[in-house]
Amino acid sequence: MRYLLVLFILIVPSLAMTGEPAVDAPRCHAEIPCPLGDRSYHVKEPDDWDGISPLPVLLHFHGWMRQGTLIVKHGRISGATRRRGVLLLAPNGAGKTWNFWTSDTDDVAFAAAVIEDAAKRYPIDRSRIYVSGYSYGAAMAWRYVCENGGGVAALLAISGTLRQTETCPAAPEEIRHVHGTSDTVMDFPFGPGGDTTYPVKLWRERLECNGPPRDLGAWDITRHNSFRRTQWRDCTGGRVTLDVHERGHFIPRGWIARQLDELLDLPPSYP
Repeated sequence: MRYLLVLFILIVPSLAMTGEPAVDAPRCHAEIPCPLGDRSYHVKEPDDWDGISPLPVLLHFHGWMRQGTLIVKHGRISGATRRRGVLLLAPNGAGKTWNFWTSDTDDVAFAAAVIEDAAKRYPIDRSRIYVSGYSYGAAMAWRYVCENGGGVAALLAISGTLRQTETCPAAPEEIRHVHGTSDTVMDFPFGPGGDTTYPVKLWRERLECNGPPRDLGAWDITRHNSFRRTQWRDCTGGRVTLDVHERGHFIPRGWIARQLDELLDLPPSYP
């Protein structure tokens, strides 16, 4: 027994010194964050992915005092991406918020690094990178594409903007923005004389949309989610779409899903 005890004492430390973990560390996915420097992000794979095919990406910025753990469980966000073959990336804001107020922010570089880190883990379709956000996250999404939108196929912004007087050195190929006229959290930015097309003035100018807008009329997803769509197609640099509803500050049910259906040329579906 004494001999076995001595042998045990000698062997166990030697096993510990090999550096081999006793069990495999859990893979970062869903609520388990992926570390990135001193920060992190969350990722959610789409349903029925074959593990090989390149994936479109939705980089979504959470709202104020939230984190990516909410985004990867959110039915109106993750529910949309996982049913449409889209990889969802949800960065975690420092202090649960974003610094989008000026171009002097580290959050743009961090979010770009999130995409590059995810590209080491998944085959990403670089031609279909979409950037989204809600509330403060929408303003951060605007800031991201304003500073680094050259490789972004579309901005999908919900209830949050930058000042329309900003100067953006970059822009995505397509802008899609939704906002409620009764929003009192990130107030609807009415233009002169109550102009309801003003929320995308910055992008109309940046993409050189010189032709008149097209009023595409009312459309709806559910009985409580109706929108008035205005679109600018005669643009030098892309296309701008604005959906306006009469309600307040929230993520409209099915809105992200419908934008992805249109961008990916899928038949419209709900949810």
